[in-house]
Amino acid sequence: MPEEGVQLTPKSELLTAQEIITLARLFVKEGVEKIRLTGGEPLIRPDVVDIVGQLNKLEGLKTIAITTNGINLARLLPRLKEAGVNAVNISLDTLVPAKYEFIVRRKGFHKVMEGIHKATELGYRPVKVNCVVMRGFNEDELLGFVEFTKDLPLDVRFIEYMPFDGNKWNFKKMVSYKEMLDTIKQRWPELEKLPCEASSTAKSYKVPHFQGQISFITSMSEHFCGSCNRLRITADGNLKVCLFGSSEVSLRDHLRSGSSQEELVEIIGAAVSRKKKQHAEPALMSFPLRQDALQYPPNSKQWGHTSSHWPTLRASLSKQMEKALLKNKLPGQLILPVSHPEQQCYIRTRILQTQMRGFCVFQKDTSSTFDTKCLEASPVGQVSVDCQLKEASPGSEFCTRDSASHSEVPRASDNLTHTDEEGRATMVDVGGKPDSRRRAVAGAVVRLGEKAFGMVRQNQMKKGDVLAVAQIAGIQGAKLTSQLIPLCHNIPLSHVEVSLSLDEARCAVVIHCSCQTWGKTGVEMEALTAASLAALTVYDMCKAVTHDIVIEEVKLLSKTGGQRGDFSRA
Repeated sequence: MPEEGVQLTPKSELLTAQEIITLARLFVKEGVEKIRLTGGEPLIRPDVVDIVGQLNKLEGLKTIAITTNGINLARLLPRLKEAGVNAVNISLDTLVPAKYEFIVRRKGFHKVMEGIHKATELGYRPVKVNCVVMRGFNEDELLGFVEFTKDLPLDVRFIEYMPFDGNKWNFKKMVSYKEMLDTIKQRWPELEKLPCEASSTAKSYKVPHFQGQISFITSMSEHFCGSCNRLRITADGNLKVCLFGSSEVSLRDHLRSGSSQEELVEIIGAAVSRKKKQHAEPALMSFPLRQDALQYPPNSKQWGHTSSHWPTLRASLSKQMEKALLKNKLPGQLILPVSHPEQQCYIRTRILQTQMRGFCVFQKDTSSTFDTKCLEASPVGQVSVDCQLKEASPGSEFCTRDSASHSEVPRASDNLTHTDEEGRATMVDVGGKPDSRRRAVAGAVVRLGEKAFGMVRQNQMKKGDVLAVAQIAGIQGAKLTSQLIPLCHNIPLSHVEVSLSLDEARCAVVIHCSCQTWGKTGVEMEALTAASLAALTVYDMCKAVTHDIVIEEVKLLSKTGGQRGDFSRA
């Protein structure tokens, strides 16, 4: 749900139930065998059960499916099943209740889980669960979602993060199908690939002996435009032959102007004949897209229709439409140009690796006695240090170099674990250390001032629930520590807990972060990063009210495990 909410479409502009049935009858007569009701959220439409019942009477229609956010599913599904729904998709991007509330900006996680179990109880096989995977948000839950299929007949469908107007798409957030598959195979190397239909949008796999299965919708990395046979009608009656296409044909207007059935078939056929070999390229993208049609609306306005109800028409079309599709089939696979984001990502990775082998880049500090011009890292990791010493105290470990001389970097102190014998920054080798249970706790305090504190306490901030969002940010920060702090190891965290409380006396938010792992190195940095990110998030969400906010007392409170023993701050 967009932060600012959505603008609702007037009811008069939406298709009526009778108009939906009229169009559905037309498409079924022309060979369509499956209709999906999606959204927006179709189950908030009061006549949805009646629409399903009327669709079920259409001769030749084999499948009536529904895609829902699941909040109203447990209550309505018995009636929907009786009316004729025989396939269910449920959108669920996280198994963490706090994250769920952050995404949809409302409570309801447990209702969704209740809906999933109700669907399995009523005999739906499989119940499809749609999960859009986003880097830095829920890619760490892949294994949890796979585990979800162990005892339930689910098909968890991992969807590559795709661009839509309004969803602030960023290439760096996209986790590719192959990356997801590699992660899952590390845990379940016996994962089996399942056969699929020619027109399927998903690649399916199964862990042996699990009741359910998983699928990947490779909308970005491996397009399926050439085999796509889906059409979409929006809530307000526009026909879209491609989810990413900007062109729409208003069937509603033609219906209301009295167009005959033959004229409508001709209009639809002409639209399908314009279907492109690959999906359109929104302005926000700098490289060709890979996908055609999924169960998501094309822009943020349609995403949030309170009364939206979109039949997705999977077409085995009449000859006129079928020829148009065949004519435009894609003859192979698109490759992303290497001059675009994939190459940029590779280059950034190489730069980071070089920096980790080399020296830090110092910025001149006006209060310092040193004039540090620059520190450069060459492509092969050799360090060229250019710094002129104006005045140095005895024992200084800085080098000097001028046109006539160049002194070597002195040996680093034995107490500095992140430098090698030549003084260069290096990652500590922990391979020889024994595994042990390690825990670290860190804290921070954010002083808000009386006005901002009162608004946080009353949950009146425009950006949302400050404490809930900061809690999620802290958890995410802990998981991303190795990406933020250059020489930190990538640690598999077994548990992260972030709690925020209100201190009335100081008008402050008190943050407490705990991280745990079983491994060869500690989690102090993960706990400190969690506390820092949570504190910065509180600041960001409150700065519209006041900039007189102070972040203080970011510190390690305790740690246990490791060779250097335990620590507890007095």
